[in-house]
Amino acid sequence: MSSPTAVRAVPWATEHLGLTLAHVDSSSGLTIPELVEPGLRRNPRRAHLLVSTVLGKHVPTDPGAVIGAGDRLGDLVADVLGPDADPVVLGFAETATGLGHCVAARLRARCYLHSTRRDVPEIGTSAGFEEGHSHATSHQLQPTSVELFAGDRPLVLVDDEISTGATAVDAIRALHRQNPRSRYVVASLVDMRDEGHRDAVDAAAAELGVQIDSVSLALGRTELPDGLTDAVGALPDPVLNPVGARTGTVERADLAWPAAVPEGGRHGFLQEDTEDFDAAVASAAAALRDRLDPERPVIVVGHEELMYLPLRIADTLAASGFRVRFQTTSRSPAYVLDQPGYPLRRGFRFTAPEAGEEQPRFVYNAQWPDEDAVVVAVLDAAADTDRLTAGGGLLDVLTAAGTDVLLAVVSGADPRSLRAARAGASS
Repeated sequence: MSSPTAVRAVPWATEHLGLTLAHVDSSSGLTIPELVEPGLRRNPRRAHLLVSTVLGKHVPTDPGAVIGAGDRLGDLVADVLGPDADPVVLGFAETATGLGHCVAARLRARCYLHSTRRDVPEIGTSAGFEEGHSHATSHQLQPTSVELFAGDRPLVLVDDEISTGATAVDAIRALHRQNPRSRYVVASLVDMRDEGHRDAVDAAAAELGVQIDSVSLALGRTELPDGLTDAVGALPDPVLNPVGARTGTVERADLAWPAAVPEGGRHGFLQEDTEDFDAAVASAAAALRDRLDPERPVIVVGHEELMYLPLRIADTLAASGFRVRFQTTSRSPAYVLDQPGYPLRRGFRFTAPEAGEEQPRFVYNAQWPDEDAVVVAVLDAAADTDRLTAGGGLLDVLTAAGTDVLLAVVSGADPRSLRAARAGASS
């Protein structure tokens, strides 16, 4: 599982601040240092950040490695559930929307849904829950119909990391109130819980009268030094939005998408959607392939929760012979430091393109070592606004750094068409 960001034997945050991510055990053959690197945040609730090397969020990552990690995690879930379980899968926004979809695809799950922080009035919210340590806490569930998750099939909850298990338990409680079921599986790339946290999940399972299993690629332990929050606060202010020697260019590609095919799991993705989704991905990748230089490296950048579709486009381009890495933008501010051994070497803060969103957004690294890569920024129609192209927007800050950008706008499914198509299929 490769990444353009080199991993040193001793990470910068461990060497200089004592923040250590220790390996405990693994059933996948992968270790904690291979899967996550210690990063930092200026956040009094949690001053550390686990930067995944296989998620494709903060670090440009081989798309095959991202899908491969999801496949491995899906296999672990299948080992726990057995061959006849017929599960449904829920991925957590924003970081695990793509990972959850990878797991669901590996399991051939009946339905995949991810939580969302984007309000879609045409669909409405069926349930919600909170996340304690996240920069953005509220999760909404917006399936086209609550019947998509109905029944007693096992529910698999997917996140990139489990630090305490509290978010998963809150989600289980919310979903259990709406549709009680007997079995849940919490699946994560890394599980960093201590025994007290594990006991709390077991107690919640006993209270609800359900079985909650946990699987991960590796078990670890976060060793936090005393005074970490103050130590991070004492570091030099991060330098964001670097300016290059030249201004990059912007080109645009409009990618048509079938109105009744979900572009992701926000409103539910059914197993029977797969064939049409794969065909639409192939068409989108072909349109982009004709606009790219095959000799130049490509970084496909998805936007926040829109992870799986850009990931699949990136993987398709890689299969066509392009050198490709994949990552996405984020709602969460992280500490940027251009030092060897630190995973967030450069960062950009930009205006959220969606109407009504006031908090800034971020993208980290977005570069290829020693070469001038083109960024293919994949966004949906809701993000295709004047704010995207205005000063301080995503295109402005990337091109100011000298990055050439190919903006790929996916029209996306129409929620009402999606709901109507599913209602017609079930009638």
